[in-house]
Amino acid sequence: MNLDRRNFLKRLFAIAAFLAVGGLGWFKLGRPAWSPVPVQPDSGPAGGVEAEQPRTADGTGPLLSLFLLSDVHINPDLGGPSEHLKQSLDDVTKSFGSAVNGIIFTGDLADYGRETDYNELRSVLKRYKLPPIHANMGNHDYYDIWMDQSGGFNRDTMPNGKTDSMCRERFQRFMGYMKPYNEAVINGYPVLLLSQECYVQEKPSVGEGAWYSDEQLAWFKQKMAEYGGKKPVFVMIHQPLPPKGQDGGNHTLIRAKAFREILKPYPDVFVFSGHNHRDFIYTEDHYVKETFHWFHNSSVSRVLNRKYQLERPDSSQGLYVEVYADRVHLRGREFSTREWIAGAEWTVPLTSATL
Repeated sequence: MNLDRRNFLKRLFAIAAFLAVGGLGWFKLGRPAWSPVPVQPDSGPAGGVEAEQPRTADGTGPLLSLFLLSDVHINPDLGGPSEHLKQSLDDVTKSFGSAVNGIIFTGDLADYGRETDYNELRSVLKRYKLPPIHANMGNHDYYDIWMDQSGGFNRDTMPNGKTDSMCRERFQRFMGYMKPYNEAVINGYPVLLLSQECYVQEKPSVGEGAWYSDEQLAWFKQKMAEYGGKKPVFVMIHQPLPPKGQDGGNHTLIRAKAFREILKPYPDVFVFSGHNHRDFIYTEDHYVKETFHWFHNSSVSRVLNRKYQLERPDSSQGLYVEVYADRVHLRGREFSTREWIAGAEWTVPLTSATL
């Protein structure tokens, strides 16, 4: 086959791009591999990000701004989750524009972890011009094992010819990750994304809890030694922690004592969980001060009350995190109205030096 110089270079660049992601997925590491449609910032009252952001004494803006989106639960058989995600991304792109340095999905990207779920998620994301995207896994990202050949949820035939490994690999292909857990450095700030590594097909005792292997915990310890104490470290989990002094079980982080012990030596660590879908209007439920700062996010797809009831089906929420040299400022966002949520606002002073 004869190739002119232009076509040869096109093919060369295409091969290089494929190798850059290890031939594994649709993303470079934390960077969408699609060609997004540019979205222009709004000029209306919901825009105006400069008026929204608090400023430092010298007039500069935050050193890092992240939107944390949890429990998206994309499902092509249901219209609601995709519409809520579009609401959130409309708000992020139109109200904030280039002010957002990254979007973090903290688990349950998919409702059942099916290929069709990820295809639907991809079709939504590719509509937008987005900052780098990072993610970890939640329990629902393993749910394909419950789905039988007719597409129904079937406990009797679980695992329906499927495995936890298939679900992990599907998530990793989608994100371009080599493992379900990963790290990102955004504007010089470390973000550590921990993921549950198995579900009930491989380890029935975990239930809906998050199991971390010795390997992942050793990696986490090494990364905290590398980054801790120098500047804030942002740690993403999905299931919440159990009470202090305990290991967890169903619906919580199982090896919680080891997790807390790893974080104990370091100041200015921020841990973010999802899973409970708790409405930000219950502001006292969302911040827990331990040796680290632990924040419970809400949900993009289904915002629940304290009884885990869908009381406000139109609601869609996330958490905005802004990092300054001396503090971290956090606010709950209602995407359906493009408004900050009253009372869901916290400012945490920093003790470590910011480089």
